[in-house]
Amino acid sequence: MTCLDYRTAGESHGPSCMVIVEGMPAGVRLNMDVVNKELRRRQGGYGRGARQRIEKDTLDIQTGLRQSVTIGSPIVGSVVNKDHRIDTAPKVNRPRPGHADLAGSVKWLTTDCRETLERASARETAARVAAGAIVRSLLAEFDIQIVGYVVQIGSVIAQNIDQMPADQLIAARNSNEVYCPDASQSEAMIGAIRQATKDKDTLGGIVEVCAFGLPIGLGSCWRWQDKLDGRLMQAVGSIQAFKGVEIGLGFGCAERPGSQVHDEIDFDPSTRNTPGLGFVRRSNNAGGLEGGMTNGQPLVIRGVMKPISTLLRGLDSVNLLSKASERSDYERSDVCAVPAASVVAENVVAFEIARVFLEKFSGDTLTEVRAAYDFFLKAACRLGTDPGQAGS
Repeated sequence: MTCLDYRTAGESHGPSCMVIVEGMPAGVRLNMDVVNKELRRRQGGYGRGARQRIEKDTLDIQTGLRQSVTIGSPIVGSVVNKDHRIDTAPKVNRPRPGHADLAGSVKWLTTDCRETLERASARETAARVAAGAIVRSLLAEFDIQIVGYVVQIGSVIAQNIDQMPADQLIAARNSNEVYCPDASQSEAMIGAIRQATKDKDTLGGIVEVCAFGLPIGLGSCWRWQDKLDGRLMQAVGSIQAFKGVEIGLGFGCAERPGSQVHDEIDFDPSTRNTPGLGFVRRSNNAGGLEGGMTNGQPLVIRGVMKPISTLLRGLDSVNLLSKASERSDYERSDVCAVPAASVVAENVVAFEIARVFLEKFSGDTLTEVRAAYDFFLKAACRLGTDPGQAGS
């Protein structure tokens, strides 16, 4: 059996963005409506640029399916770039501060930043969203929901979204153009983006992702490489323009004593047959993760996206040919892509959850995965009651 993994390929203005997903068990009916809906959401959000009016992203799958059901072989899909002009696009000799332009040009020994920016571009996230959306058909089989949304744009911060159930979060998020569940702040966020547009500037912000319905014990504390905290941070932190990641209370833990940080445990027999197995918490400061493993509470992770590095008014830079001081080159871009970034974060988290889920409940087919999952829940429910069980 191949471990669940994916790779992306393609350039911003090349023929397409490609994704290869390996390790999906056979027998999962792929919901292409969900996949293409996620791709459309990634293109949306207030503050996006003209490129999104050109592209109409959908995933064309070439391998790995038969009659819309996975057969266990690699899934290969592509998102066509209508704006395909990589061979005719102008050279870029004035690197943009904050982008990969300068570092990549030196790394690959060229004075044309075009060759770096085409791959470093956030256009690559279309393939990452596709990968996450593909595995959500597997997660849906086990009632696992992943929801991403915006909690801050510029200095405008959302309020009163803690403890919202998944369905309520989704409905509230989808009610406005900035994908923020707090309707009272969405207009202020839009106003901030409008002002940045007038100023020929850009805005960043913070996105949050919550995962609901996770069983206890995904991830591991045996090896540092297997700790789910680190794996999620790497996945979210690798999204273009992301500069910080926190889980649960995150950096807020630094200013509180332990008595106000750690989530005290109770037992509720009425919820014993849920993924939390009856163990409930009075708070969720840990963000659903302890010791590198899920603890039965909703998983909560946030990432901060810096303002986009392509400013219409430019920034001071250096011409790589002449070494003279000049303003940076302008590539068509967004004013604010934080709403779109929340979709990317949601789907990279979904993929990591699916990955650790299949590590614990492995099988070549959905039937085997379900059997392993059901067996584990039944065994976990018997903890402390079965004399023959280890540790009883």
